[in-house]
Amino acid sequence: MTRLAQLTLAIVVALYPFAVYFGMQYLSLGALLLLLLGIAALRLLLGGGNDKVGAKLVALALLSVAVFSWLRGSAEGLLWYPVLCNAILLAVFAYSLRQPQTVIERLARLREPDLPPEGVAYTRRVTQVWCGFFVANGAIAAATVFAGDMQLWTLYNGLVSYGLMGLLLGGEWLLRRRLQGRAQDGV
Repeated sequence: MTRLAQLTLAIVVALYPFAVYFGMQYLSLGALLLLLLGIAALRLLLGGGNDKVGAKLVALALLSVAVFSWLRGSAEGLLWYPVLCNAILLAVFAYSLRQPQTVIERLARLREPDLPPEGVAYTRRVTQVWCGFFVANGAIAAATVFAGDMQLWTLYNGLVSYGLMGLLLGGEWLLRRRLQGRAQDGV
C-alpha cells in the first residue's frame, strides 16, 4: 500500500470517535455499521504483511465491535473500540518486553541500526512506560463508556487521548535529546 493510502486510512481510523458520534446522530445504524465494516475491511486488506500484526488486530477489533453492534441492534458496542485498541497495543508492547527486541527498540533501530547497550536499556524502559500509558488510557476509555455520555466519550477518545499520546511522545523525545546531549558531553 502506498504511503498516501496508509496515511489516509490512519486518519480515517483516528477520526473513529467523531464518525461514531456524528454517525449515531445523522445515519441509520445500518449505514454507520456498513461504513465501519468497509473501513475494517480496507484496514485488513491493505494493512500490510505479517509484520503488521498489531494493525490487523486493531482492524479485527473494529470488525468485532461492528458485528457485535449489528447483532445487538445498537451502536453502544461501537464505544468499546478505543478500549480494545488500548488492550491490543498493551498486549503487543508487553509481549515485546519478553522478546530480544521491544517494539520501541525496533523503531529506534530504523534510525540507529547499531544501538548501544544504553540505548537498548532506554528503549526497554520506554516500552514499559507505553505499557503503563495503555493501561491508564484504556481504563479511562472504559470509564467514558460506563459514564454513558456520548460527548464525554467523543471528547476523550477523539481528542484528549490523542493529546496525551502526543505529550508522551514529545516528552520522551525531549528527554532522549537531553540524555543524548549528556552522553556526547561525557556527563
